[in-house]
Amino acid sequence: MNVNLQNVSSNHKPRIFNNPERFVEGWYWVIPSKHLRVGQVKAVTVLGRELAIYRGKDKTAVIVDAYCPHMGAHLAEGKVEGNELRCFFHHWKFDDQGFCVEIPCLNEPITVKLKTWPTAEKYGMIWVWTGETPKQPLPFVLELENKKCDAIFGSYFLVNSHPNAVMINPIDAQHLNTVHKLTSEINFEKQEINQNAIIFTNTKPNTGNSFLEKLIRPFCKNHVYNICYWYGSTNIVTFGTDGFYVHVMFAVRLLEGGKSEVQVLLITQKRQGIFGWLYNRVVLWLTKMAGINFIQDDLKIFETIKFDLKTPIKADYSIMEFVNHLERQKPLMLKTWQLARSKNVEVKETREKWQDTKSND
Repeated sequence: MNVNLQNVSSNHKPRIFNNPERFVEGWYWVIPSKHLRVGQVKAVTVLGRELAIYRGKDKTAVIVDAYCPHMGAHLAEGKVEGNELRCFFHHWKFDDQGFCVEIPCLNEPITVKLKTWPTAEKYGMIWVWTGETPKQPLPFVLELENKKCDAIFGSYFLVNSHPNAVMINPIDAQHLNTVHKLTSEINFEKQEINQNAIIFTNTKPNTGNSFLEKLIRPFCKNHVYNICYWYGSTNIVTFGTDGFYVHVMFAVRLLEGGKSEVQVLLITQKRQGIFGWLYNRVVLWLTKMAGINFIQDDLKIFETIKFDLKTPIKADYSIMEFVNHLERQKPLMLKTWQLARSKNVEVKETREKWQDTKSND
């Protein structure tokens, strides 16, 4: 099997993958919902862009550009009035669509509009769409579509690696054997859900001899291990057996300098009654503790690695499929959120493969 990788050539580098100045247009996490009370406004920076976020009396979160279009005062210094936001400096007031509805020194406001961004909430998190109109849904657990679920927050951490390097970790079969000492054979099959979502499913049974694999084998005769990616920067790792699954979401944002900001969420199907609630909390908490221990060695790698995949082999095939999927998505620029353009690459939403003539077997 030939495995193709474009960045072995300095003239044909990927336009998105591991690019410290670009990201995919899509939904990205902002802050936990519980951190924004009704009537509260806060300053946030997402993917290099300064924003203000507030929650009106209708309990809906609204995200706007941080600076007032009048003289540039930061709107997080302002005040929430009903479902509207008033600037602290000259008291101009904007509604939840960004339209100026009041200027105290004028009988009628002038025609001016504050930039607003599509906003939604799911799994206890506020999300923002980085374009004009959402083209795909929020990242969600495929197995729980249209089902109620319980979710808790896991770890939050910063790493010195690009989000793409963090993303490919669960489908890096080599590192599961070397770093985590798992001995089972792993083989991933991919399925593209839509232009912005792809899932990798392990087709091999648990036959490993490590302590962890032996421990879970009696409970996972029909085990599942898959990873679903959304927008190249959020993945959901699903594992378990028939009737019981746990889902671990890694929501990752690009920071300046090619670094990453990571928030982990743990999700499972909602169970009825107080005992169902307690059962889910115990399972999610145990998964959280096990996950913290499991990723410690990965975090050490992410702190020092200078990621540059120049010599792909057959074991990296799933990673290359992820890269191909990522490169077909719409690239935006850090800070500006404008469409990224390149002299060497025509920016089109095509399904061309990311390839190069050099390969390794």
